[in-house]
Amino acid sequence: MAAAVIPFVTVDEYLHTSYSPDVDYIDGHIEERNLGEFDHGDLQTILGTIFRNHQKDWGLKAVTDVRVQIAPTRFRIPDLSVIDSAKPRTRIIREAPALCIEILSPEDRWPRVQVRLDEYLAMGVPEVWVFDPETRTVHVLRRGTLTAKHTEGILRLPNTAVELDLAEVFAVLDEGR
Repeated sequence: MAAAVIPFVTVDEYLHTSYSPDVDYIDGHIEERNLGEFDHGDLQTILGTIFRNHQKDWGLKAVTDVRVQIAPTRFRIPDLSVIDSAKPRTRIIREAPALCIEILSPEDRWPRVQVRLDEYLAMGVPEVWVFDPETRTVHVLRRGTLTAKHTEGILRLPNTAVELDLAEVFAVLDEGR
């Protein structure tokens, strides 16, 4: 049996092709993202709503599923990118967001997720939050520090007014169960 050939795609082709669902682009190759599970989508909506409701207070805007160019030939699509709401809109985020949020799906494996997180941090994202809807935990990663794991309490984004009560977030996720 012959090995599968993975076609090379140029940056221009990637940026001018519509993928459904959208995909990451890594050095000429397309990488599918795990998504589509109910809890994943529900938690993404909950977090997006919280940031939207506090956009004026926090001076930050959260957008879902927007391409972030982390290097000249690398594009990732965080579940939520939190950006300065005063900065002009661009089709693709090219400056480091204030925060990237990833939400784990049951198929996600930590070594693969860690690669994306390291790329966000290397790009200059000061903090990354990884929500696991199954275990109701959040991993907080900062450049140069070990991962902090939270199951309760208030998440705060340094140098901002962002405060996220995990009990409230997970309570909304649990509604209707």
